[in-house]
Amino acid sequence: MNSPTETKIRVFIADDQDMIVQGLRYIIDAQTDMMVAATTNTGQAALNALQTSEIDVALLDIRMPERTGIEVSAALKADGSLCRVVLLTTFDHADYVAEGIRAGAVGFLLKDAPTEQLLEGIRRAAKGEVFFWTANAQDALANLHTAGNVNESPGLTLIEPLTEREQDVLQCMAYGWRNQEIAEHMHVSIGTIKTHVHRIIQKMDVEDRTQAVIRAIRGGLVD
Repeated sequence: MNSPTETKIRVFIADDQDMIVQGLRYIIDAQTDMMVAATTNTGQAALNALQTSEIDVALLDIRMPERTGIEVSAALKADGSLCRVVLLTTFDHADYVAEGIRAGAVGFLLKDAPTEQLLEGIRRAAKGEVFFWTANAQDALANLHTAGNVNESPGLTLIEPLTEREQDVLQCMAYGWRNQEIAEHMHVSIGTIKTHVHRIIQKMDVEDRTQAVIRAIRGGLVD
């Protein structure tokens, strides 16, 4: 029979501000489905620990001594680590989001995010879901698409193939366009575009449009 700790999400925290580490530990350890397995205050120590420990989700501060959270994420990605990285930052910079996606991070959270959002992010990351809940996330995705350098996994499998129209809508989503802009571009109603977006999200088996665009870019579904 498994012990209670074996069924919990094992979380690693790395931040150079001890107050942040202790605050996150308090919130996470209060949950019944997750626990803090270890903490550290530097990027190099985080990388050393994550390369030798079985951790489900790592919360990494972007700015840390020795190595940044993005550098740690990239190193773990290169090693083929199964640990899911969620980047933490005080500032909502599109460049951080873009660099995090390139480095293999599955999430990006602001340090002042609501507790509910933090916990949902950890749970999503543990399931392998992708989330970038910031105001600048869509712009970062559009810039990544333009750069064309995050195509990591060709041959992405869909629940059902996209129609030609849905493919066109997905392409516009990758440009960072909002529903109203796509509707005007295609000369259709915004309701029609919302229906297409909903179907795209269903067929790609993701939670929202941001996840859909990230998977599309990484899977080569957009040019």
